[in-house]
Amino acid sequence: MCVEGDGCELEGCSNLDEVRTLSGSMSPALKSNPDLHACKPGQKFRAALLRCRSPVVAAVILSFGNVLNYMDRCTVAGVALDIQKDFEVSDSVVALLQTVFICSFMVAAPIFGYLGDRFNRKAILSCGIFFWSTVTLLSSFISKEYYWLFVLSRGLVGIGESSYSSISPTIIGDLFTNNKRTMMLSFFYLAIPLGSGLGYILGTSAKVAAGDWHWALRVSPVLGMTAAALILLFVPEPKRGSADQMGGRIKTRTSWLCDMKTLAKNRSYVFSSLASAAVSFATGAFGIWIPIYLARAQVVQKTAIAEPCDNEEICSSTESFVFGAITCITGLLGVLIGAATTRLCRKKTERADPLVCAVSMLGSAIFICLIFVVAKKNIIGAYVCIFIGETLLFLNWAITADILMFVVIPTRRATAVAFQSFTSHLLGDAGSPYLIGLISDSLRQSYATSSLWRFLSLGYALMLCPFIIVLGGMFFLATALFFLDDREKAQNQLSQLSRPSTSVKV
Repeated sequence: MCVEGDGCELEGCSNLDEVRTLSGSMSPALKSNPDLHACKPGQKFRAALLRCRSPVVAAVILSFGNVLNYMDRCTVAGVALDIQKDFEVSDSVVALLQTVFICSFMVAAPIFGYLGDRFNRKAILSCGIFFWSTVTLLSSFISKEYYWLFVLSRGLVGIGESSYSSISPTIIGDLFTNNKRTMMLSFFYLAIPLGSGLGYILGTSAKVAAGDWHWALRVSPVLGMTAAALILLFVPEPKRGSADQMGGRIKTRTSWLCDMKTLAKNRSYVFSSLASAAVSFATGAFGIWIPIYLARAQVVQKTAIAEPCDNEEICSSTESFVFGAITCITGLLGVLIGAATTRLCRKKTERADPLVCAVSMLGSAIFICLIFVVAKKNIIGAYVCIFIGETLLFLNWAITADILMFVVIPTRRATAVAFQSFTSHLLGDAGSPYLIGLISDSLRQSYATSSLWRFLSLGYALMLCPFIIVLGGMFFLATALFFLDDREKAQNQLSQLSRPSTSVKV
């Protein structure tokens, strides 16, 4: 992309017949001018930088940052047994790490949503990544006498990661539209299971290699700081709504209070947010407890001689590693199958997005129930059920984001994403790990020394998750009822906001 008026000829620009703009359209090339002179080194670098700021490059970098976000939070889950052993805390107390993280995450989300609709988004993203990377690195040096400080550090990390999750999808939404946006959002949300799985793998691998679980928290911060620099250099700041048909001509901005009232009346948005909360409830609980549950299952089956932390410097990590690998694979399959299925079903019905989500949720609940039926006798069978259940569960992540893009106008999307995140975490994974741990602790109070009862009590507690997933499927069915009306309303609102007027009723 060449810029006129610098008094120089940008290298590689004057010899082209056309210049590609950010939106992908072609503009006339700059004509050779005798007044132009060779670029200075700094100007050449700037020209090369501008040429790299394509929408696809931006989507890749933003997806990389999202991978790191989820990798960091699941690294702690991957070494949860070691943390529990080192700090000498119970099931419910170690689950506080996730609860405090999510609570700070969801409280900060609406604030970043407001900022993301009004200020430079990539600056907020870069600062957020740099902040959580620094805090994560420093937390790896906290000694075992200060568990409260370690819990507090996870809360600070949640604030940093909240800025990213609230704002980054809206940049992709402003760079692409229609099926291409669905594809790019699928790629972006692939980072959730991929990053989660890599977090388990990274945590266990770094712990085993160093012989100390603290090293698991010292890898992702370096990658996070790299991602922050890449966002500043290569991610553009598109105009809000520039990819939509009339978004680039939006003349009027509504107030924050008006935005919130409109979102509260948007039935598709409300029901899809409640469905997202059900997904978050299950994934939050599984992320912390499934590796521990499978480790206890192996003790009950006598395939493991002792508990994974008995008589060892570091806890056995096999279950975390396998669960992480399964999560990576099922995440890839789920997002790809979800995107392909939705694109195919759109040819049959315009309600395809919420209907695909509903069917996948209801199917997932069946296989997740089977995990707790077969785990006592067959660990391979449990892994198969996890594989199928997670694949079906992960189908809906990118589709849910696309539903939001259809029913919410561009100028309030960051706010909508932030409050959807707030709702899904408040009703979902903010409390689910702690609640499952609390139920497990309560069930096994009378049989604390029994390995069988430690396994069964956690399984009974986790059985709450399939019922919540079914509830989420019902919310997606409700979304399907109102999806077309709300999409049409969003299109009408966008038309109104595109007209230059002093008063706009939405």
